[in-house]
Amino acid sequence: MEAVILAAGMGTRLGSLIPKPLTAIQNEKTIMDLQIEKLSLKNEIKNIFLVVGYKKEIIMEKFPDLLFVYNNAYARTNTAKSLLTALTKINDDVLWMNGDVYFDAEILNLIFESSDSACLVNKSECNTEEIKYSLTPEGYIKNISKTVESSQGEALGINLIRKKDLDIFTSELRKVTDTDYFEKALENLTVAGKIKLKPIDVGSLFCREIDFEQDLLAVQKYHSSKNGRKC
Repeated sequence: MEAVILAAGMGTRLGSLIPKPLTAIQNEKTIMDLQIEKLSLKNEIKNIFLVVGYKKEIIMEKFPDLLFVYNNAYARTNTAKSLLTALTKINDDVLWMNGDVYFDAEILNLIFESSDSACLVNKSECNTEEIKYSLTPEGYIKNISKTVESSQGEALGINLIRKKDLDIFTSELRKVTDTDYFEKALENLTVAGKIKLKPIDVGSLFCREIDFEQDLLAVQKYHSSKNGRKC
């Protein structure tokens, strides 16, 4: 299995002058530091690819031993095209995540257990900015976008595509527009019944995308309490 972290965006909603994945969570530990630490502990993962764009040199200097893929159109494209730049280099199962996701390490075990392609989710009420999902009668994900009505909860930004679905998913990423999120390609395929996308419920484990200041504060508080130290 390969892992991909999407870190090309400008992260404007958090109002930072540095790439959002380099936002500090505790002392000098950043979002991306913690992501890489947890991914590196898993024997299933052979390589970690970082998709970079905005101020790429800062990320590349901080993690010189990782593999980098450059989205040179980061200013006008969204996560679908960033992910596509990485998947063209890969021919294996792929775990990928947004570069602003903080998660408990145990979550990876839940995802790895799925023989199907999968998406980490919770069961909650969602606001308009969150990626939501609905299910088929068989319990697989059907719709996944910000506009899902009567949703089951939130898609949390950590996903798995099994090798058997990789070619069709990569092809769909090419078809969607530059401004689409990668979830658009997933939704096109699930609605058409071309892939089965299993929802992996996070349950009581902690996972949160850091979009706004309140998200950052909540993550810092959780991480501090879990590790017994001040931020």
